[in-house]
Amino acid sequence: MTTASVALVAAVLVLAVQLSFSSTVPAFLWSPHLDGMKEVVDYRILSPRDLAKSAIIQGGWSKYLCSREEAQQSKNFAFLFIGTELQSLDISRPSRTDPALIDLLQDSFSNSNFSLAFPYIAAGEEKVAIESTLISEFADACQHNSVVRSIASVGSCSIVGENLEKLDDIHSVHDYLNSRVEKISDGDTDLIVLCPGGSLSQQDSDQPHSESSILSQLLNSVNQLGAKYTVLYVSDPLRSIKYLSSRGLERFLAEGSMGNGSATSTVCDGVCKIKSSLLEGILVGIVLLVILISGLCCMMGIDTPTRFETPQDS
Repeated sequence: MTTASVALVAAVLVLAVQLSFSSTVPAFLWSPHLDGMKEVVDYRILSPRDLAKSAIIQGGWSKYLCSREEAQQSKNFAFLFIGTELQSLDISRPSRTDPALIDLLQDSFSNSNFSLAFPYIAAGEEKVAIESTLISEFADACQHNSVVRSIASVGSCSIVGENLEKLDDIHSVHDYLNSRVEKISDGDTDLIVLCPGGSLSQQDSDQPHSESSILSQLLNSVNQLGAKYTVLYVSDPLRSIKYLSSRGLERFLAEGSMGNGSATSTVCDGVCKIKSSLLEGILVGIVLLVILISGLCCMMGIDTPTRFETPQDS
């Protein structure tokens, strides 16, 4: 009984850990121009506010956003990329999401001079957009020492404030960077917030652009300018849960549209084969169980005498 209790408690703990990790998202911070920690991972479960503080203190964003102690003789850009396609479990099982995004983050993380990862970011109690929380915490941390001269947002970002410029798409971001390189003073920083969704993902195309392609275009643009930059990629816990929960519905709708287009289509993909195999196994198991129960009932119904009469001698 004691062994069973211990096993039950262990199973509950493992399930609780898995559930807590499944509701968290990762964040990656890197910069090819900052010197410091390389490929450091913080395994604590952080809130968005704690993430902002860690980015300022541990991630070196204080040098970009808050002070001129180390005035850099170049144009500085800080990119805040809010994703929706990653959860913490997707890092160990990249087949569930876009593998190109995982590869791009891994390459950027490992090839930069400075890189810091936060595998577990949980949604805050206030249930607000993570970009709004991060920008608010950045402003509070810098107070009157902020060197951010302009904030630009593109996509479905929900942020408000002064000196905020709305951009249409990723091409507008490229034009914005070119114009700001000429206007921004040495040592100042521009903060660009990108939230995939809306015009940022569509880009005048029927097929939505993935986060990997948007992030890749962004990095190519800023590398061509030769400016110093740092990137913080974080997947919004609230948006990620909604995004992943709707994937089943999107697949159902996609299969329904395919069925309407071709009524005689008999194509069965990998998921279809798995479901059919499981259904076949369940049906066979039910039949075998019925046969077993019937046999046991028949055997129990056999009534044989317990003793026999002795034969009479003639």
